[in-house]
Amino acid sequence: MQYLVSVIDDKTNSGTADEQAAIDIFNDRLQAEGHWVFAGGLNSPSTATVIDNRGGEAMITDGPFVETKEHVAGFWIIDAPDLDVALKLATEGSKACNRRLEVRPFL
Repeated sequence: MQYLVSVIDDKTNSGTADEQAAIDIFNDRLQAEGHWVFAGGLNSPSTATVIDNRGGEAMITDGPFVETKEHVAGFWIIDAPDLDVALKLATEGSKACNRRLEVRPFL
């Protein structure tokens, strides 16, 4: 089963060199153990564009879809046999990146 592991932060581009090194080690481990699907960091919420085409005309607006103190700063998509393994991996990822994480299974 695949899981989305979202990295939660309240600052933009706040990762230190030590945190990035720890993330690289964690990523290498995910790949070596077959859990890696995809991962990436995200630019600041101010660079977002929201598109709403539910009505008669598409509306495009700059900025995040919701104003909040915290935002998704990055993510991993991992493959794990069950939620317990996904949570264990996310616990290690949280330590590596020094951020809170949210784990959600794909439908």
